[in-house]
Amino acid sequence: MTDIDLNAGALAPVAAETDFADLPVSGRLPDDLNGVLVRNGPNPLAGRFEGLGVLSWWPEAAMLHGIRFENGRARTYRNRWLRTQRWARAHDAARAPSYADTNPNVNVIRHAGATLALAEGGAPLAIDAALDTAGPGLPRTAFASGMTAHPKTDPHSGELFTFRAGWKPPYLRYGVIDATGEQRVDQEIAMTSASMMHDMAITATHAILFDTNVAYDFTMLARGHRMPLRWHGEREARLCVVPRNGGAVRWLGIAPCFIQHVVNAYDADAATIVLDAIRYPWYLRLAPDGAGFDDNPPGALWRYRIDLTTGEVGETAVGECGVELPRINDRFCGRAYRYLYAVEQPTPFEMRGLVRYDWASGTFARFSLPQGDQNSEPIFVPRAGARAEDEGWLLACVYRHASDTSDVVVLDARDISGGPVATVHLPVRIPTGFHGAWLEQAAAT
Repeated sequence: MTDIDLNAGALAPVAAETDFADLPVSGRLPDDLNGVLVRNGPNPLAGRFEGLGVLSWWPEAAMLHGIRFENGRARTYRNRWLRTQRWARAHDAARAPSYADTNPNVNVIRHAGATLALAEGGAPLAIDAALDTAGPGLPRTAFASGMTAHPKTDPHSGELFTFRAGWKPPYLRYGVIDATGEQRVDQEIAMTSASMMHDMAITATHAILFDTNVAYDFTMLARGHRMPLRWHGEREARLCVVPRNGGAVRWLGIAPCFIQHVVNAYDADAATIVLDAIRYPWYLRLAPDGAGFDDNPPGALWRYRIDLTTGEVGETAVGECGVELPRINDRFCGRAYRYLYAVEQPTPFEMRGLVRYDWASGTFARFSLPQGDQNSEPIFVPRAGARAEDEGWLLACVYRHASDTSDVVVLDARDISGGPVATVHLPVRIPTGFHGAWLEQAAAT
């Protein structure tokens, strides 16, 4: 795999926590944009990555970045490391938390009145409005000790659908947590070995989990890699389809691949599920020398049609551009939808530009960035009183190579190629990270 310098450019970490107020803005921020844009990602406590490549990037300490919007202004920027046991060992052992060791550096969601930072299989932590660590998340559930970083919330019932994929038996548990934070389903799903499962999908009737070709190999640690993961071409790739409220599991075979992120899924009819995801034909595949990896290809938009009657799965590539970090209007999670938004990958080593895909017309629209700049995932924020699916704003953090700082661009989701309606200029860099959320708040009077 081509070496990636994690300490340069968009990936470079920051070394300190900072606060800034009254951020400069080009253009005009929408008056109805009232809330906090939160981004999560790895940022080493020493301010410098050790090693090269994604397996040295993924496991570093969790840092949150938040930009607060209010009444047409960008009021504040703040970044904070989560106060984990790792943070305490490096900064203040006397303040070591009593909760389990975890590193929730992947995602942020809001559920049952709490804002949660999520780990790749580790315990979620609750955070407050200032991004400070508040304590354990989902305390009344079996998933308080660990779960996926990509649970799905049903926008109609408020239920949270999740799973925990472990390194040792039981390898997989599926769960449902209601809108009040009470667990309703906790089901073990039998597997003969552990699999790297990162995301999931729901429809109005089913949940879908992914057992594909990236799995664990603990000899990788002895070879100097920080995470014991690699491509296993000999594995059978398959989908796990389970009724939403638990029950009999069906395993359906698909072509070898790695599915890292889901776009959405929905019931096309009583016997057909449509599933859209970002697919890789291989990922973390060992090079012929057995020491390093081949370069990963860009992710591709892929549509699966699952026939619940026959058990057959149709697979179709959509478009030719490389894409990753897909998002939709979350009000359509698990239901039929028309639009998706994603980061464009012009090369396997860049996340540069945004795309909007319209399933009805089969066309892509683009927001482009100059070479050297890079951007985070797009986050969709509905306009106040919005009725149409695409009536809203698209927010993304953008690293500017020339100034070594970051901006937040606000795009009209219906016209991303028209460029930003407003750009918030930060005096610092938000390093390339993973996922985030829009936390809506009432505007101050």
